[in-house]
Amino acid sequence: MMSTNNASYGIIERQRLNSIKKELFRKSIHICSSITPLLLNYYRIPTLILLITGVLLYSLSELLRLKGIQVPLISKVTETAARKRDENKFVLGPVTLVCGIFCAALFFPLENAALGIFALAFGDGFASLIGKLIGKVPVPGARGKTVAGSLACFFAVFCSTFFICKSTSISFLLAFCTMLIEVLPLADFDNILIPVVISSISLYL
Repeated sequence: MMSTNNASYGIIERQRLNSIKKELFRKSIHICSSITPLLLNYYRIPTLILLITGVLLYSLSELLRLKGIQVPLISKVTETAARKRDENKFVLGPVTLVCGIFCAALFFPLENAALGIFALAFGDGFASLIGKLIGKVPVPGARGKTVAGSLACFFAVFCSTFFICKSTSISFLLAFCTMLIEVLPLADFDNILIPVVISSISLYL
């Protein structure tokens, strides 16, 4: 009986560690997207073209992967980062991530777009990481989101946006709004909502 319990615990622990590794890999991509405003500042048009091209290539790779055709590197990255809920499905996260960044970059001045992109990159990124690592208290109705993750989102956005706007009040408001959006059970569509909404709010402040 004891050995059975130990085996079950071992399986659960391996699954938990695997989930954390996937989250670390996935959110490292999120955080790396914070370099986009710098690229936009120097190479706006090439960066926008690169974003569109990336989405198209990724989407084609996913369609081929679902048909059993592996695309070198892209399919492997997708499988490594995919959540359990994405198994045997089109992994939508990278598409919504790039679409959110693209919309912010296309429709807003660079400074406002940067605030929205930073909110997505750092807020959503650290919310998931901290929530997975130390989150214990769930947010009611948020489908697994945790208080620790929401607080991490708030502080990450506050610090990163303050770096750009140098305003405590604006950074506080943007961080609070990002936290509210991130905690909603939107699956991957918060990747679009966060940069667009935060860029919009910052434009009118």
